[in-house]
Amino acid sequence: MTATDPALTALSQGWCALSLLHGRIEAHIERALESRHGLSVREFSLLDVLSRQHDGPGGHLQMKQVADAVVLSQSATTRLVTRLEDRGLLTRYLCATDRRGIYTDVTEAGLKLLAEARPTNDAALREALDEAAENPELAPLVRVVEGLGVPA
Repeated sequence: MTATDPALTALSQGWCALSLLHGRIEAHIERALESRHGLSVREFSLLDVLSRQHDGPGGHLQMKQVADAVVLSQSATTRLVTRLEDRGLLTRYLCATDRRGIYTDVTEAGLKLLAEARPTNDAALREALDEAAENPELAPLVRVVEGLGVPA
């Protein structure tokens, strides 16, 4: 393949369209969450991921797993956890079986805020997708996203 290869050009254009769709959706959700609930998209995502933990084997995520789930580096995830912990939305504690392991749980206040913010997140996502569907370059990607039906 060369830089002028049509397949490479199409691939590059597809990636640009996907990146544009992602950016528009994230920006739309960010504005809605921040203005109504004082949460960033990353903070909402972290609370959401951690709220799905459960007791029992494999029920709690290690920080690396959390970082992978919210698509951040481990250091950025640690800073994000610290900010939410400082706001009383999360707690951290040592793993009972491995003193090196640190777990994070969502507090009652965090669960309450998450429950209040979830409809805002969902509505903003729907609005962003509907708006993107009006753009002929993004409409095929919107259809793919809507057809996935993959649980988070």
